[in-house]
Amino acid sequence: MGEVFELASGVALVGVGATALLDVWSIFLKLTWGVPFPNYTLVGRWIGHFPRGQFAHASMAEAPAVAGEALIGWTAHYAIGVLYAALLVAVGGLSWLSAPTLLPALAVGAITVVAPFLIMQPAMGAGIASSRASNPNTARLRSLAAHVVFGFGLYLSALALVSI
Repeated sequence: MGEVFELASGVALVGVGATALLDVWSIFLKLTWGVPFPNYTLVGRWIGHFPRGQFAHASMAEAPAVAGEALIGWTAHYAIGVLYAALLVAVGGLSWLSAPTLLPALAVGAITVVAPFLIMQPAMGAGIASSRASNPNTARLRSLAAHVVFGFGLYLSALALVSI
């Protein structure tokens, strides 16, 4: 039982740390270049419509609000970060947590951009890989950069965990 708890807590800490680094990156972009901060309330709104059987919207911003959507969105943001950390450990092996290396973390970070490109963005009305965005290539590049930063955060968080 102790090993399972240690593994689960390690994965959770790495995922939360990487997600927090992504948020710091987003704040940096907002403060230095005016890049809009991701709206996790809309993610919460999207998820909040699932129990009603609605999984896709023409425009998430125009969809009816749901109770607790900000909390749902932020919780999902961090939970997905933990799930991606678990994916990294599943792919990189348990030994990755005790001896993290950069390449697998960056690879998992970059590969996870497939989820928003093929699931979240189309379901929220932005089209596949933000094809309906006002500037699709900029949106795609920002998504990819965010996921690479997240991957770097996976690596840094695992290094921090190993050092304590």
